[in-house]
Amino acid sequence: MKKILFIILGSLLAIYLLYFAFVYFVPYSEGTRAGELIKFSRKGVIVKTYEGEISQGISGAQIFSFSVLDEEQEVIKKLEEYQGSYVKLTYVERFGTFFFWGDSKYFINDVSLEQSPHFNRN
Repeated sequence: MKKILFIILGSLLAIYLLYFAFVYFVPYSEGTRAGELIKFSRKGVIVKTYEGEISQGISGAQIFSFSVLDEEQEVIKKLEEYQGSYVKLTYVERFGTFFFWGDSKYFINDVSLEQSPHFNRN
């Protein structure tokens, strides 16, 4: 009986580890998005994650939500500095996420400051 229990628990652990490896190492898509950085915060009750939003339209009707992993400290500093500015984000979309990574499936790995096409800020 104990042998069957260990086989079942070992199989479940192996399946979980394979799923984790698949989600972590296999990106669904990669790309860039540009817009005004309207929100960037660290939130959560038990596990704090970095979450943000950019507005991709003048009216704010198109909102792109994203997460930033804790190890991306340079990206986090830039996003905090660029709050309210027009930015270009490079992201990786994953098949899923885990509660300790963030709320979104879009993870930012680079950010740059851009000139807004809507407003001429000299």
